This record gives sequence, structure tokens and C-alpha cells, in this order.
Amino acid sequence: MKAYIKEKIDNYKHQNKNRARLLINCPDQPGIVATVSKFLYDHEANIIESSQYTADPEGGEFFIRIEFECPNLKEKANQLETDFQLIANNFDMDWKFTYVFEVKKMAVFVSKEPHCLLELLWEWQSGDLMADISLVISNHEVARDMVESLGVPYYYIPANKDIREEVEQKQLQLLKKYDVDVIVLARYMQILTPKFVAQHENYIINIHHSFLPAFIGANPYERAYNRGVKLIGATSHYVTNDLDEGPIIEQDISRVDHKDNAADMKKIGQSIERSVLSRAIKWHLEDRIIVDRNKTIVF
Repeated sequence: MKAYIKEKIDNYKHQNKNRARLLINCPDQPGIVATVSKFLYDHEANIIESSQYTADPEGGEFFIRIEFECPNLKEKANQLETDFQLIANNFDMDWKFTYVFEVKKMAVFVSKEPHCLLELLWEWQSGDLMADISLVISNHEVARDMVESLGVPYYYIPANKDIREEVEQKQLQLLKKYDVDVIVLARYMQILTPKFVAQHENYIINIHHSFLPAFIGANPYERAYNRGVKLIGATSHYVTNDLDEGPIIEQDISRVDHKDNAADMKKIGQSIERSVLSRAIKWHLEDRIIVDRNKTIVF
């Protein structure tokens, strides 16, 4: 990692040494917000940001994200979580504390087209994508120089459907070695096996070059052109075993017309892909997403 990028990350960790986030989803009922707020107050925490949503106040699911500051947070973290368990039990909560100073470690998978990877590297260098890009894995050599010039390890692992399990075993070893928290498929054009996906549920973020659910699978721009569409788009989603059908995080579109051929659409679409993927990753890194079955709540 380049020294100036490391310095940005170290400064971010120091500035946020006492900041944490609490994500909760549970059956809706009176008293949740009051009880959680009082708990944080009793533990000397100051709420900085709070967002909530209920699917239905009459027996629906309730979701909340709270960001807070707490003095000496590193020393208090374990006790904070232990004490919160009683509240969680009373309200039947799924919950998670995350600590902003624990910058997430990211692995990026890429194939031949590097435009999404380049966007992420640029955002990372500028300090707008606050993560530790620990490694890049590719089934092609195209992006090696641009990655290694930033001091990021680059692993070339040829892949095809005939050796998929062998390839994924190598990939899993690398992910374990670098203790990766999130995996980004930045136009990685290989299908992952159920075994691989199961080990990283809701931690693999993909960009699909289509406005899903339209044009699932390969060659969406060609298929969109042949269909004569007037809008094209891109979708970022968590990966599941159902191809391109995981919980959608972010989408965007752009207008096209009869003058645009498939190559024009692809060029327009690549710009959308870059911004959509970048936003989805930032929201994940900032713990703004709660997965509810096959949907997402994004705060």
C-alpha cells in the first residue's frame, strides 16, 4: 500500500476511535427506540445519526441504524455488547455493533474489463472509499500494472467452468490469508459456486451491466440493443446462488435511442456501472445496509 494511502487510513482510524454503529432489525413494537437510546445514554454514548423504518407498525419488521460516539470505546466494546444482549433478547432482535476504526478489508475480483476496478482505485486513492483494498484477484493479467503500482497484491488465477472448484480453493485460501471482510466482483465474469457463496453470505457485492431484473446473464447490452430499449442501466447486488437475483443495493439508468448501437450502449453503461458499484460499496462499508430476505433496507 502506498504510504499516502496508508496515512489517510490511519488518520481516519484515529479520528473515529470512539465511533460505532448499531444495526437492528426486529418485530415492531412500542419502546424499541426509547430503550435503545436509554441504553446508549447509560453507557455514556452520544447519538450522532439515527435512521429507522418499519414495514408495518402493526406487527411488521422494524429496522434502525444508529451511529454514536462513546468515550474509550475500544475498552468498552466487549462490555457494551454483553450488556446489550439482554435488550436484544427482550425485543427478539437481530443486531450488530460495528466499530468505525476497524476499517474493512476488501478483495476485488476482476476479469478483462477494468473500468469498475479503476473507479474503485481512484476513489480509494482520494480517500473517498474508506477501505483497505488488501488484494486483487483476476483470471486475466490486464489489470496487474495498474494495481501493483499502488502497492496492492495482484493474484492471477486462470479460471473456467472445468476447474472452478480448484480455482475457488485457491481464492478462499487468499481470502483467509488476508482476513477479508468484503468481496467485490468488479466485472468478474465467472460464476461462483454455492459453496463459495455460502461462506460469504451478504458479503459479496456484484455489479451487473443491466437494470435488473431485465436481461439477466451474459451480453445484456447486445440483447438490449436487439430489443430496442430506450433506457439502459446497471445494478449492484449481493450475490446469491440464484444468478443475478440477489438483494439489490443500488441501480441507475441512462436514456438511449435508435441512433445508439450496442457499442454505444456499452460505453454509456460502463459509466453507470462505475458509479452504481461505488455507491453500493460505500454504503456497505458505512454499515448502511440491512438485508431483509431478498431485499435491502439502505439508510
